[in-house]
Amino acid sequence: MPERLITIVLPQGQGTEALALMEKQEQLTYWQEESAGGQFVLSVLTDMDQSERIMDIFQRSFSLTKGFRLILLPVEASLPRAEVPKPPPEPESANKKRFNLRIGARISREELHADLADSAQLSGLFAAMLILATIVAAIGLARSNVAVIIGAMVIAPLLGPNVALALATCLADWKLGRDALKTLLAGMVIAIVLSISMGWMLDVDARTPEIANRTQAGLSDIILALASGCAGVLAFTTGASVVVIGVMVAVALLPPLTACGLLLGAGFYPEAMAAFVLFGTNVICVNIAGLATFLIQGISPRMWWKSDRAKKASLNALIIWVTILMLLIGVIIFWQY
Repeated sequence: MPERLITIVLPQGQGTEALALMEKQEQLTYWQEESAGGQFVLSVLTDMDQSERIMDIFQRSFSLTKGFRLILLPVEASLPRAEVPKPPPEPESANKKRFNLRIGARISREELHADLADSAQLSGLFAAMLILATIVAAIGLARSNVAVIIGAMVIAPLLGPNVALALATCLADWKLGRDALKTLLAGMVIAIVLSISMGWMLDVDARTPEIANRTQAGLSDIILALASGCAGVLAFTTGASVVVIGVMVAVALLPPLTACGLLLGAGFYPEAMAAFVLFGTNVICVNIAGLATFLIQGISPRMWWKSDRAKKASLNALIIWVTILMLLIGVIIFWQY
């Protein structure tokens, strides 16, 4: 299992209390380091799956202490490997009950939040990559060239904002949610405007197989989007290849959105609306699956009062997403028949 190195920096007078906390944790590898400026520095080597528990212990004890800092670093290798016991069972109280069915080991919520906060930022790189991906996807769709469309999926940066939106709901983190939603909406505008422009310039035929496929939503498309959302979350939480998994999310999102723009630019308005309905359905499915996967993995705020608020936010979001999905499925069925 991957390991993490946790470094805790405290005022010198808090060193005894910090060591006492560590002595209560069995079979953990830790040591005290030299520090300039009269600070106490403690380093802990632990498995990735246990890092969140260790961080929570120190945050609960020293979060209000001036000069407290906790640093988490990934470890490429260590010899001998640290042996970490299973965490003790948490007491079941009215204020602290968590639904937690782990799918393998996962990184800590702080590490996950830091990764997704970067992915949710609207930046020049995000816009540039999305522009390039939309251009490639539009040409691939117009030519019905599957290889070119797959190439567009590889560079499309759509995984981060969607997974960040699901995490923001799970943690009731409104700032992260606003950033993710802003980036997702900006990406939609960039892709649709650019593909409309290309629809004017290219010879677009609504009967082209790769375009026609994006105007006919079905159960398989919903299953694909749900699987993509689950895979996207697991990629971030378990350290799998985010780039490879990101292709799955891009497959569900960018082609129908680009097809919608191409069809609008070429004057095929009913077909464009069908493609946009497919895109909207896929966005909702990705977020439903992402949020559900976070909840199953036990991702929740550290503070119990934030946890209660997050549970309510997650439940409300699931109800809203599922309701909208049912309406869109109704539209799809009506459209087909």
